[in-house]
Amino acid sequence: MKSTQIAALAAVATLTAAQQIGKNKEDQHLPLTLGECTVAGGCTDTNVGVTLDGNWRWLHAVGTSNNCYTGDKWDPTVCPNDAECTKNCALDGVPTTDWSGTYGITATENTLNMKFVTQGPYSKNVGGRTYMTTGAGDKYQMFHLKNKEFAFDVDVSNLPCGLNGALYFVEMPEDGGMSVGDNKAGARYGTGYCDAQCPHDMKFIQGKANVDGWVPSPTDVNAGTGKYGSCCAEMDIWEANSQATAYTPHSCNITGSIACEGAACGDNDAGDRFKGVCDKDGCDFNSYRLGAKDFFGEGPTFAIDTTKKFTVITQFLTADNTTAGDLSEIRRLYVQDGKTVANSPVTVGGKAFDSISEEFCTTQKAAFKDPDQFAAKGGLKAMGEALDRGVVLVMSMWDDHSVDMLWLDSDYPLDQPAGTPGVARGPCATTTGKPTDVETNSPNSNVQYGNIKVGEIGSTGGGGPVSPTPAPGPPTPTPAPAPSGCPGGSLAACIGLCPSDPAAAYKACVDSCVTRCS
Repeated sequence: MKSTQIAALAAVATLTAAQQIGKNKEDQHLPLTLGECTVAGGCTDTNVGVTLDGNWRWLHAVGTSNNCYTGDKWDPTVCPNDAECTKNCALDGVPTTDWSGTYGITATENTLNMKFVTQGPYSKNVGGRTYMTTGAGDKYQMFHLKNKEFAFDVDVSNLPCGLNGALYFVEMPEDGGMSVGDNKAGARYGTGYCDAQCPHDMKFIQGKANVDGWVPSPTDVNAGTGKYGSCCAEMDIWEANSQATAYTPHSCNITGSIACEGAACGDNDAGDRFKGVCDKDGCDFNSYRLGAKDFFGEGPTFAIDTTKKFTVITQFLTADNTTAGDLSEIRRLYVQDGKTVANSPVTVGGKAFDSISEEFCTTQKAAFKDPDQFAAKGGLKAMGEALDRGVVLVMSMWDDHSVDMLWLDSDYPLDQPAGTPGVARGPCATTTGKPTDVETNSPNSNVQYGNIKVGEIGSTGGGGPVSPTPAPGPPTPTPAPAPSGCPGGSLAACIGLCPSDPAAAYKACVDSCVTRCS
């Protein structure tokens, strides 16, 4: 990034007043537990919480119940500009009754359930975005993921075309930005959001109201865009509905989160998508897009049957198998009906892959004729550095007012034939996904996230360590194999012994494990 851009961004961050806290409602977080796991000791549950993003919260004038923001517009009497609005307006709490009655979000049996559309007492809520906090609730729960794995259960059975149940990590500040701009609300009130799309729809960025230049959305009655965007690295662990899924790292050439302006934001409308500080496309592994059209979908003919709950395990492997090494591979496993399912093996550009690596990203970009902004913004190394610094877990559900979620579950872009490599991303029709349609026809859609765990490779229950060193051939038995002849003593452990490269050898090894351990 040019030094002039850095100076401009720094100036944006310093022009702040105080982001206020409202006193009209009690703030209560939803309870969850986080399993922290080791191979030797298993998993230990830690009590954590869930807070609601500040963009969804009630924003009103300090000391009153008068809205600062209604629908898609700011009240000009209290918000004539950024500085006055920041001084005059307060984010209020979310009591337990509002979680369910206003936002359609509940937590039971260690599972977070998010409903799509909820008609509350004052307005209609659509979608939602939440963050995991510490048990105390005043800071976000930070994750450091290099040489570790992350696991969670998910149910997408009630997510039709056009919706996205997204669970992912972003490099938000641990305190929600209280250290910047005299933000008094902080993590407890869901402040500080950023991602690789550098969103302009944030009402507050870096502790400052985003009023200046605000334009109401032409399609979303609850949203608009301001002058500034909020950028940071993003690791999309899970973006999915019942028809399609992808996991995607988005690298950035910045550290932490910033408020962006102009070309640094990489705005599509300005023609700057590939000029910004973050890689908006990312390096995605979408099985359908990569040719494995029978891997993920509704019914028993698919390897992962989305009519039933399953576990998603993502492993962040490093070049030297330590937390100090560079991120070299992001591997995916699933567990459904008690069986471990390896990620779909695919062939791209004449090469076999089943995980995200630098070679996969470079090959995929070339095969699909996409600009390789992932490499330009630092690739897996930069993504790993963000994961090392610490990231925040986001659990969300949304529809897409820009391109109807076609980029996830249909043919996109629309100006290219569906048969063009990389265009077909899912089985949904290109006429699906319009927010007016899904909000009207599928308001009771929901997604569930639960049983969240993090720990050493092979510790969360879905398989052991995966060697990054090519070693073709069947799995090597442990010194004392189980009497059944299953290497490692279980299907998960057997798959953990399989070589990661080449993909064909990995698949053959997994097939052997299934035969010998089932």
